[in-house]
Amino acid sequence: MQAGMRNLAVLVAAVGGIVLAGAALLKFDDTPQEPVAGAPSSAPKPAAPPAKAVDQAFVIKRILPIKGAINYGEWHWDEAGVPDGPMVITVDLDARVLSVFRGGYEIATTAVLLGTQEKPTPLGVFPIKMKDADHHSSTYDNAPMPFTMRLTDDGVSIHGTKVENGYASHGCVGTPTEFAKKLFAIAKVGDKVYITRGKMVGIGDSLVGG
Repeated sequence: MQAGMRNLAVLVAAVGGIVLAGAALLKFDDTPQEPVAGAPSSAPKPAAPPAKAVDQAFVIKRILPIKGAINYGEWHWDEAGVPDGPMVITVDLDARVLSVFRGGYEIATTAVLLGTQEKPTPLGVFPIKMKDADHHSSTYDNAPMPFTMRLTDDGVSIHGTKVENGYASHGCVGTPTEFAKKLFAIAKVGDKVYITRGKMVGIGDSLVGG
């Protein structure tokens, strides 16, 4: 059984929708209109707002060359030659994949376990609040949660576990334990985790954009 495909295509669908909408509007309004007496021939156009500066440290510069879907239990890690930079972790709920970026370079990715409909993994941006390499759940029968990186006050975390088809979490993001160990070693309290559903990004896009 395979996890979902990685959502790493360039964001073109929304742009295409805007273009089509604009074309339809032009077609609807192309009938010549009678001028209104005393009205100016054309109204001045408002000045375009200045473009927002993009922090290049968060622009995607590399995506790991992985073909096809990532199997449950499978993970990849390659940070050779990647310079220092701010770290961003992304989780896509549709693809069921976690990726780690440093300075815009993807250095790691893995299939993950996620929550159920009754206890879903939340969407949003979550800074890592706490780290505990030997954490045990205070809610679920003292269950081991190795290399925990807590994201929310109610206990949603990234942590190591057995990632197999047919299993789920209580809202946490479960990764293979060896992957969690490597991530735990480089992640810092305050690093941000972006949990999205079906967001598609590619080379040149910002990891922290809207």
